[in-house]
Amino acid sequence: MTKEDAAPIRLFLVDDHPLVRDGLRARLGTMPRLEIVGEAGSAAEALALVESLRPDLLLMDVGMKDMNGIDLAALVLQRQPAPHVVMLSMYDNPEYVQKALQVGARGYVLKDAPAAEIVAAIEAVSAGGTFLSPAVSKKLFRNQAPRPLLTPRESEILTALGRGESSKQIARDLGLSVRTVEAHRQSIKRRLGIEGQAELIKYAVEHAREFGQG
Repeated sequence: MTKEDAAPIRLFLVDDHPLVRDGLRARLGTMPRLEIVGEAGSAAEALALVESLRPDLLLMDVGMKDMNGIDLAALVLQRQPAPHVVMLSMYDNPEYVQKALQVGARGYVLKDAPAAEIVAAIEAVSAGGTFLSPAVSKKLFRNQAPRPLLTPRESEILTALGRGESSKQIARDLGLSVRTVEAHRQSIKRRLGIEGQAELIKYAVEHAREFGQG
C-alpha cells in the first residue's frame, strides 16, 4: 500500500479561538492524508465530540480559557480507545512541553510553525512516533548533562526514538529486525530504570540528543 492509498488520518481540532481553527482548517484541510472530522472551542465540547466521533488524533491548544489544554489532554487520553494528541502552543516553555509529555501527548508544535511542520508532527505521531518543533527541542535539551549509560547501539536507538521514529522505522534504518530493536528497547529501559513504553518515549524525547553526541 502506498502512502497515498493509506487510510486518512481522522483529525480533530481543539482551540477556543474560531480564527485559529479557521486557519488550521485552511492550512490542513487540503492535505491528502488528513480528514478533519470535527472541532471544538471548549473542553466540554471536545470531550463530548471526541466520544462520538472517535478521531485518530487531536490537535489541541495548550492555553484555553475553560481548561488548560494539557489537563484536557490527560482526560482524553484516559479514554479507550485513546486518540493520539499533538499539542499546539504559542509557548516554547520547557515546563509546558514536559507536562504535555508526562500526561501522554506525543507531539508539541508551535502555532507559528509552517503547515509542513504541523503535518510532519501529525504523521509522525500517527505512525507511533513523537514530534517536537525544532525550536522546542532546542530549548528543552539546552544545558542538559550527558549520561553515557548505554551501549553505542542503544544510544543510536534512543536517539532515533527521540526523533519520533517507530521501531519499524529504526529497524529499517539500522538494518535490524523489529524484534532486535524491541529487545534493545527493553535493555534501555532496564539500564535507565524505566518501566513503561510511555516513560521510555518521554525520556527519549528529553534526553536522546545527549546520547547522539560524540
